[in-house]
Amino acid sequence: MMRCAVVGHPVAHSLSPAIHCAAYQLLDLDWSYQVIDVEPGGLRAFIASLDDSWRGLSVTMPHKVDLVELGETDATVDLLGAANTWVRRDGRTIVRNTDVTGAEVALRARGVTEVEKVAMLGAGATARSVVAAVIGMGAGEVVVMSRSRERSTEILKLADDLGAHVAWLPFDSEPPRCDLMVSTVPARSLMTRAKDLTARADAVFDVVYDLWPTPVAVAGKVTGVTVIDGLDLLAGQAVDQVQLMTGHRVPMDVLRSTAQNALVERVGL
Repeated sequence: MMRCAVVGHPVAHSLSPAIHCAAYQLLDLDWSYQVIDVEPGGLRAFIASLDDSWRGLSVTMPHKVDLVELGETDATVDLLGAANTWVRRDGRTIVRNTDVTGAEVALRARGVTEVEKVAMLGAGATARSVVAAVIGMGAGEVVVMSRSRERSTEILKLADDLGAHVAWLPFDSEPPRCDLMVSTVPARSLMTRAKDLTARADAVFDVVYDLWPTPVAVAGKVTGVTVIDGLDLLAGQAVDQVQLMTGHRVPMDVLRSTAQNALVERVGL
């Protein structure tokens, strides 16, 4: 039996087991998928401890940057300095970033196919992946809103290197009018601002799903704008992740509905 897992800290809330196990059932694979909490700085030692029964890992925060050094990378990982997938097969160990393609798949699935101006809340590894995705879709202007310009250097440089006009604003500033507003910050930090934020955008993309539905997603639906949520990204990035691990592709809508059903059951809605 092949073994896979999601690793992060904290990670108990992850819906990845539901998604990947649904994929295994669809593919008729007798594989296992676990949730493993790995303390910050502990990813290298954890991976070194894995035996040959291990096929792949879904890697979430705070390990996405550390993962880059733990396998063969590709151009996307090198560009972003972050990865979310570890796979060992055919005598090779590779690390990949499926958040970029996952973000684009999620946006297009909700009808967002053209983006010019993007406001990004947050500046971490996931934010960099989404910025790469939207610039790849044609976005020419990116405004990063974060608590520290100094800690936003990487995402600002990335957007500039990819050819977008980039600006920075303090996190608590009034957001600019934009085609797409993306939030990668904890949902609770936007409790009192969600309505004002969504009123400034034609579409909103909240990449988190804890808590769910997030204040931004709720406000977006009330406002009547297009809403892309964390379950869309989770399912979108899992499509390529499952293919990397198993060699087979599964439909995004199956993974998305599985994630939502698992979350509804968890929160008792």
